[in-house]
Amino acid sequence: MSRKSIGLEEDLYDYLLSVSLREPIILAQLRQETAQHPMSQMQISPEQGQFMALLIKLLGAKKTLDIGVFTGYSALVVALALPMNGKVIACDVSDEFTSIARRYWERGGVSNKIDLHISPALETLDQLLLNGEKETFDFAFIDADKSNYEKYYERSLQLIRSGGLIAIDNVLWSGKVADTAVQDTQTKAIRALNCRLYQDSRITLSVLPIGDGLTLARKN
Repeated sequence: MSRKSIGLEEDLYDYLLSVSLREPIILAQLRQETAQHPMSQMQISPEQGQFMALLIKLLGAKKTLDIGVFTGYSALVVALALPMNGKVIACDVSDEFTSIARRYWERGGVSNKIDLHISPALETLDQLLLNGEKETFDFAFIDADKSNYEKYYERSLQLIRSGGLIAIDNVLWSGKVADTAVQDTQTKAIRALNCRLYQDSRITLSVLPIGDGLTLARKN
């Protein structure tokens, strides 16, 4: 849970942004508004968002999942990177949080690309599978309640095409995953997912220390 990449001193982090970040104004404005929110720590970092946009372009993605919307930064950054006919299926349970998201999606000119479902994400994902959308998605971003991370991953793996990519946020969890004294439910869920993916032969795996830790799982 970090609005910047963990493990970097402030001066080095500022330098990293100064030579790399090309954040559109609409994204910067959303990030600035979210910074005033009492749960602002749920915001992804701008360098992570830019990295995700690069992944979208490298994949040539057209159809994506956003599991856990909050104020909409991740969906917005992906939608901006998608082609005109691209689509984001966005999942969240909060009208309050996503009302901010909707406002910025509209201002950013991408609201037509984002299909927001206000219901438990597992219900939305299961409905997509029932609708015959298995293996039709190019990319999924998982950043929702940690207790369901493994279930979100398994559903996403079914929905993603071969060669598609799943990105999972908060996998380093502010360093708590490496501290054996920390045994709360959320930390244990992330540890379990990390171990499961490490042993999963269905994917090609990389874990990056960007943001609060980002797992990339390419479906074989």
